[in-house]
Amino acid sequence: MMKTVLRAMQKENTGAFNDVLPLFEDIVQNHVGSSSPQIGLDERCDHFAKAMKEHLTKEQRYRIAEKHGTCNDTQYDKDRRAFAKEHVNTPIAERLEMFEDKFQRCTAVFNSADNTITVKFACSHGYYKKAYEGKFPPLPESIEVYFERCAGGRLYEYQKALGVKLKIKSVDVSPIYENPTNPVVFTFEIV
Repeated sequence: MMKTVLRAMQKENTGAFNDVLPLFEDIVQNHVGSSSPQIGLDERCDHFAKAMKEHLTKEQRYRIAEKHGTCNDTQYDKDRRAFAKEHVNTPIAERLEMFEDKFQRCTAVFNSADNTITVKFACSHGYYKKAYEGKFPPLPESIEVYFERCAGGRLYEYQKALGVKLKIKSVDVSPIYENPTNPVVFTFEIV
């Protein structure tokens, strides 16, 4: 994750990351390549994510997550494309409902008033796997960044399956503060 995000920041043509790029390069150089057994992968990723939260705007993080979210290019892409092709003329609300019925990954609702899709999501791996097992430590400071990347993965799935262009509008992690197994809420804007 860290190297992919760093490469994306380095390739940014607008220069939006110029001021913070050396910081992230240093984090990757000093933490990612470390073979020290004292520094685990989770800790390294958390260090990078904390820096993202501290030094990047929410909009910058959302744009990175949209391009480099988790769970992209999975084995299900073929099924998603086939679904999109089969239902291309179906209204978006119906298409979304059929997609949820078929793939049963999360709860999604089309909001016609503001042309958004709201998704409640709790996967069976990553953070949630640990939470379901009761093994997750107190929430890290970077939990928002973790779920922003997760939102990028969901965005990818919905774009493929629904045949629409989306952008992340919001990521609400507050439900997990009440109970670590509660689903987070992503809102995607249809553009």
